[in-house]
Amino acid sequence: MVKLKLKRLGAPHKPMYRIVAMDSRKTPQSSYLELIGTYQPLIQDEEKQVLIDEIKLFKWLHQGAQPTEKTLAILKKAKLWQKFVDSKNHKEAI
Repeated sequence: MVKLKLKRLGAPHKPMYRIVAMDSRKTPQSSYLELIGTYQPLIQDEEKQVLIDEIKLFKWLHQGAQPTEKTLAILKKAKLWQKFVDSKNHKEAI
């Protein structure tokens, strides 16, 4: 199963995370399938805090990738999760 996870980077006390698509059976230190975006919690500007390629994100979500709890919270904060749910409901209506 593919999961959307956070992969930590950065110096001590200065975290930066990559949002990646990974096999759920692998450790967080192993290689990932594709880089989706970045999350930098220390940046004050909320628009620059989360940078995600929406096309890659929606591609993995439509293929059945499951976000972890923290990744889901970030997607909801960036209002991308609701956009995905709306697009999924729109496809089912057609």
